[in-house]
Amino acid sequence: MWTPMWRVEPMYNGAMAGKYDYDIKCDLHLHTISSGHAYSTVEEYARAAGEKGLEAIAIADHGPGLQGGGNLYHFWNLRVLPRRWHSVIILRSVEANIIDRQGGLDLPDQILEKLDLVHAGLHPYTGLEGESIEENTRAMLAAIANPLVDVITHPDNPSFPVNMEAVVEAAVGEGKALEVNNSSFVYTRLGSEETCKQMVARIGSLGGRLAVGSDAHVSSFAGEFSKAVEILRETDTAPESVINYSIERLAEFLKSRGKDLAWTSEARRA
Repeated sequence: MWTPMWRVEPMYNGAMAGKYDYDIKCDLHLHTISSGHAYSTVEEYARAAGEKGLEAIAIADHGPGLQGGGNLYHFWNLRVLPRRWHSVIILRSVEANIIDRQGGLDLPDQILEKLDLVHAGLHPYTGLEGESIEENTRAMLAAIANPLVDVITHPDNPSFPVNMEAVVEAAVGEGKALEVNNSSFVYTRLGSEETCKQMVARIGSLGGRLAVGSDAHVSSFAGEFSKAVEILRETDTAPESVINYSIERLAEFLKSRGKDLAWTSEARRA
């Protein structure tokens, strides 16, 4: 098992402890019925997000490498989605599966390059099964090096342990974001919390970037960040580190990644 080179000393106790407020306005990690094991439509998410005061959501269904995930044409056809629905900006995304030790993804580049935001993560039954820290780390580092990848999802997954020091340093060097995944502390990937705290603290010390995602599989969970925010507070993480803290910060991040920001003007016209 990986042993961290640093320790996180809790500075505050309680969910409301810490010197920062976290009012995160964008949820970049939502799964619809097109993921095969989620239960809400895009419109249901947009409506729920609007009611909760979110500014933007990203539809990030699983790639086809996961059983029941979206097919290639699903991702190609995301262009038909309105840019604004129920007063919420809609971003076109994917949670692609890292399918081999070389960091290969389960969508072709010609589709990935058309999306507003590309997530990538390790999932069971998609090619890699967490055989060793070395193999998991090699695959994740290769995905980070992929210029089309913007965010690595739940890199603290205990089913796929990695050399987190190497992952954090690579992400910072490549200008990528590592995700603090709220669902990892509620429904799945239980046991992620301590590794996540260490990851977040290290990102902060190196001036790196974080994404906070609900990983919702039903619309009522959109914008649910409470457990993730507890970790941000405990590690005294500045909101400026969070790429989806506001729509302006998200646009800045995507601009730094060389992404097409046409959606910003399209959303204003919608």
